[in-house]
Amino acid sequence: MLELAGKIEDASQVISSHYSERPRIGLILGTGLSGLSEQIEQQAVLRYEQIPHFPRSTVESHTGQLVCGKLSGQNVLAMEGRFHYYEGYSLQEVTFPVRVMKQLGCEILIVTNAAGGMNPQYRLADLMIIEDHINLLPENPLRGVNDDRLGPRFPDMSAPYDAELIDVARSNALSLEIPAQTGVFVAVPGPNLETRAEYRMLRGFGADVVGMSTVPEVIVAQHAGLRVLGFSVVTDLCLPDALEPVELSKILEVAAIGGERLSRLIPKVVETI
Repeated sequence: MLELAGKIEDASQVISSHYSERPRIGLILGTGLSGLSEQIEQQAVLRYEQIPHFPRSTVESHTGQLVCGKLSGQNVLAMEGRFHYYEGYSLQEVTFPVRVMKQLGCEILIVTNAAGGMNPQYRLADLMIIEDHINLLPENPLRGVNDDRLGPRFPDMSAPYDAELIDVARSNALSLEIPAQTGVFVAVPGPNLETRAEYRMLRGFGADVVGMSTVPEVIVAQHAGLRVLGFSVVTDLCLPDALEPVELSKILEVAAIGGERLSRLIPKVVETI
């Protein structure tokens, strides 16, 4: 069986055959947030099926393609849609694109997601700049024999989200008058949403929003030596004493509003960094 480094090389060669530039920034666009890719000066677009060893996105709201080009003058790779543990993939498969981004030259990873807001001060479509996370997924993408070429056996996680990039995001959000919180993201396996008791527990842990992604990619980004900036869009309010059944259509509507805000904020951040 081909080792991970060989799979990374296979995927990188195919992408490089369509896109010869060296990207500096990788973007992972979550549920309802793919509109940002329209601002990229596209030089190549590859369906995930075209890239060796890439999983297939099975979530309806995820387009499932890699957009290569320029955003705010910087070379970028943007994933329109990600992969999730709940789709049946291992976390090594979920995080494989981050490995490929690093191999192709990326120095910074910007990751976005749609999340449930548990902090009572948050409002629908608010952006939250992620300053830390809690990992409640039952697997770790680094589990197994470590390949020292890809990163250290025990990567440090004292500051998984880059403080300088957080400051840049916060200042640009303020200048654009975009509502932006700063807080803690907690990752759960999914795909079911949480019970009232579980929301109380997660809030008690210190989390502000909850979602089913992002943390595995950030762990691998840290392992690979990438600087990370993360954003959550609050797409539903998860307040135990006022909890209502969730409708996917409403989540996507709110995600679109938050996505419009991110589509204004991220290009300014990319320009600044």
